[in-house]
Amino acid sequence: MNHTISVVIPNYNGKHLLQTNLPSVYTSLQSSGISDFEIIIPDDASTDNSVHFIKSNYPEIILIENKTNKGFAGNTNTGIFKAQKELVLILNSDVNLTEGYFKSLLKYFDEPDTFGVTGRIIGLDSDKIQDGAKYPKYHFGNISSTTNYICKYRTSLYSLFLTGANALIDREKLIELKGYDEIFNPYYGEDVDLGLRAWRIGYKCYYEHNAICRHPNSATIKKEPPEKVKIISGRNKMYLHFIHLNGFEQIFYLIKLFIKVILKAILLDIKYLKSFRMFINSMSSCAFSRKSYSELQQAKNVCLSVRDVVALINESNKEYQIEKF
Repeated sequence: MNHTISVVIPNYNGKHLLQTNLPSVYTSLQSSGISDFEIIIPDDASTDNSVHFIKSNYPEIILIENKTNKGFAGNTNTGIFKAQKELVLILNSDVNLTEGYFKSLLKYFDEPDTFGVTGRIIGLDSDKIQDGAKYPKYHFGNISSTTNYICKYRTSLYSLFLTGANALIDREKLIELKGYDEIFNPYYGEDVDLGLRAWRIGYKCYYEHNAICRHPNSATIKKEPPEKVKIISGRNKMYLHFIHLNGFEQIFYLIKLFIKVILKAILLDIKYLKSFRMFINSMSSCAFSRKSYSELQQAKNVCLSVRDVVALINESNKEYQIEKF
């Protein structure tokens, strides 16, 4: 089956990255036999002449000029909802695709329950793996998504979520889930949330070891003040748990959270307290996200829990030796 692809590359002050990496996108598409494609760049109010560079050098690219900064989820969603092709590749501007990148990915979309697939991410100057399949850890109401895993004897693995750096996704399913939840703006956690929402209505996320791209370590976020990053990531972890935990597990998580807040107050951990205050101030938005997703689950008559998703992924690996990192 011939697949068509919309490549969505969210950009914010990434002119130098686009200069370096856009040629690899064209080369990878063409060397993978993809002739029907479009490239969409939603620009998040850049101030580095990115827009002029794109217009001057790549007039065929569909450019979306956001006048105000929307953050990663909001900016990327403008590209997602503009896309017209069957599949959407969400690609960071700092990612360099290798030749034939798509060849081992397209087969996944022959299965009706595939949500998306991501490839192996290695360093710019070394073959050390930065990102593999995402291994789920879930203990006593705590969701941990930072562990990667690979398997020596299998190239195809289930993944808890698809990293936003290089996620190839079925567009209809992505639109059904309304793209990224913009409550997670400006960054962190939106890809984990999207993966959980896909799994919990019966779709599957995959990792393919033979699809390779090169990527520096979080080039965009590293420009942000570390304190700001820690506060936002802390807040977004609270969002994630509130949206996806149910029943006793949600109650247990909230009790633990309030106890932790008291301890952090005693220890004068100002960053954590700021995260918690932001979470509390956004409680109505969190409740709306949770309610909207619950309604989708009910409409599809598929209501998997986080615990169910973790069990599915672990069951798929029980006969294999995996390497976590």
